[in-house]
Amino acid sequence: PRQGVALLFRTRASSFLRACYYLPQILPVGVAGILWNWILNSQTGAINRILAGLFGMDKTPDWLGDPDLAIYAVMLMLVWSQIGYPVVIFMSALGRVDPELYEAASLDGAGWWRRFSAITLPQIKPEIFVVVLTCTVAALKVFGPVYMLTKGGPQSSTLVPSYYSYINFFGKSQIGYGAAIASVLAIVIAIVASVIMVFQNRSAAREREGALIV
Repeated sequence: PRQGVALLFRTRASSFLRACYYLPQILPVGVAGILWNWILNSQTGAINRILAGLFGMDKTPDWLGDPDLAIYAVMLMLVWSQIGYPVVIFMSALGRVDPELYEAASLDGAGWWRRFSAITLPQIKPEIFVVVLTCTVAALKVFGPVYMLTKGGPQSSTLVPSYYSYINFFGKSQIGYGAAIASVLAIVIAIVASVIMVFQNRSAAREREGALIV
């Protein structure tokens, strides 16, 4: 099965598949929010219809109205809308890994996990750092899914800093407080990005030192 999937991605169908994965990334957040409101609707949503049909559930979850579930609904939309970016990045990264390295490792008796940890991960490490950095920043400053799905509710269970700042700016006209929240969020994002970049630079330095030793 793995070889079949790999072959499929090397054929002309790979462009179509990449486009399908990347399509949610370019959808306007308003369109994506309307779509997910339909999917997650507690009465007529597709997910609850499937659950009721497959498992005969009389009471289906209220994904957007339950404080314990709403944050996961927001996370689901965020992951769906952002998944195309890392998929395209990693597909490009895997395309530049020399297949002869895998063949040599296989001849030496290396299993799939050994090949993955010793060949694939080191080869795509720069892309891993880029994806971790960009996706972490996107998660920290998330606004669109919260605005479209829950408006910070229910019971403030999805009240993220960016939306809280928006409420104070435009809802309560507390400009100073909203600006303070936005400033703190920007500082946190800068710190997290700096930490990730420090780890990336140290990893690159160790690789250069290893190459010089060899």
